[in-house]
Amino acid sequence: MLTLPSYVVVTAARNEEMFIEYAIRSVLAQTVLPLKWTIVSDGSTDQTDTIVQSYAIKYPWIELARMPERRQRHFAGKALAFNAGCERVKDLPYEMIASLDADISFDRDYFCFLLDKLKIDPTLGVIGTAFREESGECYDYRFVNIEHVSGACQMFRRKCLEEIGGYKPVPGGGVDYIAVTTARMRGWKTRTFTEKTYLHRRPMGTALSRQLTVKFKFGIRDYTFGNHPVWEAFRIAYQLSKTPVVIGGCFLFLGYIWALFRREPRPVSREFVAFERREQMARLKQFFKRKRTVRIEAESRSANCA
Repeated sequence: MLTLPSYVVVTAARNEEMFIEYAIRSVLAQTVLPLKWTIVSDGSTDQTDTIVQSYAIKYPWIELARMPERRQRHFAGKALAFNAGCERVKDLPYEMIASLDADISFDRDYFCFLLDKLKIDPTLGVIGTAFREESGECYDYRFVNIEHVSGACQMFRRKCLEEIGGYKPVPGGGVDYIAVTTARMRGWKTRTFTEKTYLHRRPMGTALSRQLTVKFKFGIRDYTFGNHPVWEAFRIAYQLSKTPVVIGGCFLFLGYIWALFRREPRPVSREFVAFERREQMARLKQFFKRKRTVRIEAESRSANCA
């Protein structure tokens, strides 16, 4: 049996009193415990700090750190808190580091599973798993890129995280996306393993106005991250069939066009944009190649039956 790598966990938490105990209990139940778990309270104003401190007293490897209070909730805060947590564990002899959101839970061998994957393949830089919602809905990874790793739980190889410089503070979101894409730019492999899932406990917005706002912001982010226009056209067409039907895709398009005409500044480098567009075009080519292969095979079967 392979000896699993040592690891630490860093959590950026802001006003998570409703969910954080689920995450804490999940980590405490792991078959392989971390060397350290630093939970960085990102200016929480509820009982988050009190809850974490009650566990930190019992378990010395759990640590509460605190960032200054701030009024707005934005993704740059998560990046800054996570990077601050990384600074606090830098002197520990760990090999892997997990970025763990405070509103998820998972089974007792979850980290063991991830560590085993990283141990087997030293070229993997960032990995994670699929996720499901409280409603029972599970993200369908047949139609997305399994090289992307969702930000709620990303496990990095330490060397990889150091090479990409941690999370990039971007107020508009996508800190996880930037990290994973930058890792591939640096030659690392990234992967979502779909045979295991974690549970995302925070309810997603269901009101139509909320869904449309999210779609619009995704359109803006698609532009600022440099999505290829051809790729974006196919993405919008696909979103037209997703809930909310038609109108969701329209708001994604409006967000992209709005950002285009405003020339919204891009938080990523030209190198990043060029790399991402090459990946997107390669994925489109593979998609149409598969479609063509399926069509030829279907025509061949029809001819044989004739």
